[in-house]
Amino acid sequence: MKVVLAYSGGLDTSVILAWLMEVYEADVIAYTADVGQGEEVAEAEKKALATGAALGLVDDLKEAFVTEAVFPAVRAAAVYEGEYLLGTSLARPIITQGLVAAAREHGADAIAHGATGKGNDQVRFELSTAALAPDLKVIAPWREWDLKGRSDLISYAKSRGIPVSVTGESPYSMDANLFHVSYEGGDLEDPWTAPPPGMFRMTVDPESAPDEARQLVVGFERGTPVSIDGQVLGPVELLTNLNEIAGNHGVGRVDIVENRFVGIKSRGVYETPGGTVLHAARRAIESIALDREILHLRDDLAKRYANIVYNGFWFSPERLALQATMDSIQEPVTGEARLVLYKGSVRIVGRRSPNSLYREDTATFEADDVYQQADATGFINLNALRIKGFGTGRDT
Repeated sequence: MKVVLAYSGGLDTSVILAWLMEVYEADVIAYTADVGQGEEVAEAEKKALATGAALGLVDDLKEAFVTEAVFPAVRAAAVYEGEYLLGTSLARPIITQGLVAAAREHGADAIAHGATGKGNDQVRFELSTAALAPDLKVIAPWREWDLKGRSDLISYAKSRGIPVSVTGESPYSMDANLFHVSYEGGDLEDPWTAPPPGMFRMTVDPESAPDEARQLVVGFERGTPVSIDGQVLGPVELLTNLNEIAGNHGVGRVDIVENRFVGIKSRGVYETPGGTVLHAARRAIESIALDREILHLRDDLAKRYANIVYNGFWFSPERLALQATMDSIQEPVTGEARLVLYKGSVRIVGRRSPNSLYREDTATFEADDVYQQADATGFINLNALRIKGFGTGRDT
């Protein structure tokens, strides 16, 4: 049997690699998708081979992650439960796409992942696999083996000579990519406990951020970010630069208790500096470039879109249909937003678009020849018809 394992090089996936060889007698291809998670990528192949993998693969998916997942979600105004910008949710289908491609290329019978039976990621990996390669078997060791937690994994690794480095310095379950870093577990499982300041990786503490505000201009074409301060940048470079700029000013931290798809409430802390700026900037341009009812309709659909993505249905017909709708809505969203970043906050101070629907001659408080104020009388009277008498006889 040949298995492609989604491999990070950490304790969990190192143990899983050895377990697959032992229990399934499998040739294991350790597949590491580089979606911008940083240091762990460089050592992944070496660690995998040292643990016994038949092959170690590192696949650079940063461009695909940004262009095929992050930017489409930005165009769709996707925010789960009003706060979470879906960093992990967006990465999983792109990683699965890479896993399936590797499985096809190397003639594998199955793919495997290290997601637990309590989380959302197992659903995301497996629904994506079902859409892309329903014939492939999916192995989820956390739902099969008798290992119960971190101490069991450490004992297993030691007993089999698996080369893993384990320390108590970072007790959190972390997921990092080019869009965000998430933190769960450890002390964070108590929703009353504040995150320790030293935990964060992408953002400085807002209280320690520069005392001088940073102004910047973000440019969009049809809802897709394309420039910073007038300089046109590629997708990966743009997001990387924006992460650095916003992170230096403490922008993008969120601390929430969210509702997992499997029915568990979970406390998560997230850093999404560049993404926070992109959502604010896009919204600013939309305010002048989109018709009122179109904007309201998009906002209604955005909540549904975010739920679909969070729950793992990235390759579903409903997400694809909604994406086409969202992208169509974004056609006029070309222009620039001017923002000010200061100690964790983002403020819009200007917006402009060649497709602007804003009319200064109508909006002005000065005299004009466009708007007849007396017309408002009939407008109000007509809208009052259905509510006249509605409150009669009711307590006030």
